[in-house]
Amino acid sequence: MKDFRIVSIRELPERRAYAAKWFHQKWSVPEEEYLKSIDECLIGKKAIPQWYLALADDKIIGGLGVIENDFHRRKDLAPNVCALFVEEKYRSRGIAGRLLEHVCSDMYEKGIGRLYLVTDHTSFYERYGWKFVCMADADDSQAPVRVYEHIQQKADGT
Repeated sequence: MKDFRIVSIRELPERRAYAAKWFHQKWSVPEEEYLKSIDECLIGKKAIPQWYLALADDKIIGGLGVIENDFHRRKDLAPNVCALFVEEKYRSRGIAGRLLEHVCSDMYEKGIGRLYLVTDHTSFYERYGWKFVCMADADDSQAPVRVYEHIQQKADGT
């Protein structure tokens, strides 16, 4: 799909509340937690946290974030890509892959070349260069989650 763009929430600070509400509706994490993290992104000087949106006609059709830890007990596996979501009607158009590529490149430019994520998917992330690392206990004591790693390389492959 060509008719969308990926932006950092830093480019659209006026959309912070809209973004927090959108992520909350997708993942049921309290809206206030998203707003707190987005505000930290907007005012902070650190690379983490970061939030990104895929927009079509200024409507959020996808998004993701980068936070220190995504509710698992392996605190050494950080930072974590989190909350990746693409609206159902926009799926299977490469948007999730473009979001993942964008976040990996942007974080690399910020000096962070290694990212992690947790998921229950078993083959989706491999398509985009992510490698399974291990299982980790979730903070909420549910079943262990799969942890993936992505190491960004320079354009020349080094």
